[in-house]
Amino acid sequence: MKLRFKHQKFQADAAKAIVDVFQGQPYQSSISYLIDKGINNSNQQNLTDSLNDIGFKNAKVILDDAQVLNNIQQIQRANLIKPSDCLEGTYNLTVEMETGVGKTYTYIKTMYELNKHYGWSKFIIVVPSIAIREGVYKSFQITQDHFAEEYGKKIRFFIYNSAHLNQIDQFASDNNINVMIINSQAFNAKGKDARRIDMKLDEFRSRKPRDILAKTNPILIIDEPQSVEGDATKEGLKKFNPLMTLRYSATHRKDRIFNMVYRLDAMEAYNKKLVKKIAVKGISVSGQSGTDGYLYLANLNLSNTKAPTASLEFNVAGTSGIRKITKIVNEGFNLYEHSGNLEEYKGYTVSRIDGRDNTVEFKNGIKISVGQVLGGTEDSDQIRRIQIRETIESHLERERQLFYKGIKVLSLFFIDEVVKYKDYAQSDEKGIYAHMFEEEYQNILDHYMGELGDNEYIKYLRSISAHETHAGYFSIDKKSKHFIDGKIDKKEQSSADTDAYDLIMKNKERLLDRKEPVRFIFSHSALKEGWDNPNVFQICTLKKSGAEVRKRQEVGR
Repeated sequence: MKLRFKHQKFQADAAKAIVDVFQGQPYQSSISYLIDKGINNSNQQNLTDSLNDIGFKNAKVILDDAQVLNNIQQIQRANLIKPSDCLEGTYNLTVEMETGVGKTYTYIKTMYELNKHYGWSKFIIVVPSIAIREGVYKSFQITQDHFAEEYGKKIRFFIYNSAHLNQIDQFASDNNINVMIINSQAFNAKGKDARRIDMKLDEFRSRKPRDILAKTNPILIIDEPQSVEGDATKEGLKKFNPLMTLRYSATHRKDRIFNMVYRLDAMEAYNKKLVKKIAVKGISVSGQSGTDGYLYLANLNLSNTKAPTASLEFNVAGTSGIRKITKIVNEGFNLYEHSGNLEEYKGYTVSRIDGRDNTVEFKNGIKISVGQVLGGTEDSDQIRRIQIRETIESHLERERQLFYKGIKVLSLFFIDEVVKYKDYAQSDEKGIYAHMFEEEYQNILDHYMGELGDNEYIKYLRSISAHETHAGYFSIDKKSKHFIDGKIDKKEQSSADTDAYDLIMKNKERLLDRKEPVRFIFSHSALKEGWDNPNVFQICTLKKSGAEVRKRQEVGR
């Protein structure tokens, strides 16, 4: 599968806003200088022998601050943004774009436009995590041909790796558009943990890698600055000697917004039909019955010709103990009798099924709404099971609608603990969520098989097992080798599950191909930023999410 891209006016407008800040700046390309070749040592391999001594850097801005500020204010007025009173730093510019509208695409386009208008060609993208770094790198790969058709040239891009320092010499010596992608942890440590980017390295001819980069006057692009720009990182960024700094996010910190020149917020993105409308399936818990009985109202079944019915889940006593079943019930249904005479269901006879407010009322006066769990509130795992079940049902409903259009549907689960999905320390033993998913998936699938008959969609479902249709990606700590269950750790590295990592983070084309069986993805905070996929139609949060920024990022997926 090859992804295709189309031009969007709002992305061009965002790029133009940055370009217009420097209106009046002359076009200057191939500004040359002598590269520092370092100390010659005959016992070491000369990494620059094959390279020209000439390097190329971004030309300085020749406009005075008053002209740049005037340009910024004109752009802000045109884009209905409050004009800045002054330049906040040396060319610090902010772009706000809602998650999912193509932020990475936009700043790649902006690079091309800055090169086209002013000749600037050296860019460094700084990201807060490996997950985002891989997502950005993938975006460069999949848009390369698209932009080459428009601009007649390709960007040379690479991920900073201290084991491949020859790429930095190539970055400096090449006069085409060059981009280095780096996560902030690679340069913001101090003391004994100081990073190699600031060391005089023997294998780099006793030079500091950052010094070579700084000579090029790079343009810095900060992806998700609210997660990047701590105090240490801010100081580290200055050492790159940036010509300017461009910040892109949907959730900027209010105290870190500098000279905003373009804004596309959530409401405008929705009005422009750039993002999907959100519909929420909530599950509420109530212990109002005063008993230990468990009852869940999944949905009402309404018809123009038949009396309404309800899908109720409740406990049933059997020879092997208590188990949960789901039944379609009508008015007059007696839970006490159908539960095997469990005492907690005495008085629970359905007296009314009301489609006007989606409720079921019992003769004892208890009323329950769709999506509500009554009693049994101590069993949080049962709540999670219901969430998983509802997500699978929503997935299959949407998948069936889009199947004949050739669109693959994905669903995403955010979980609280990695071990609840898979215990990687115990030979990849499945966790409780994986077991729940496979059990519920198979039960729902069996129901679909009988309900829909034999058609192409059913054949597609039969071809995929419950086990192979889900996968997970989780970050691990480099030192402890433990999975990160909290916020993204400073020592984060990619998942130990290489196959799942490559599929989810690197191979979007394969993931979107229906020949690939994975349709349900489990993850933690590693995917709260930096992973966008338009084919995610359902998100299930199997954990609490308190921070507003995290909620917006997760919903934005």
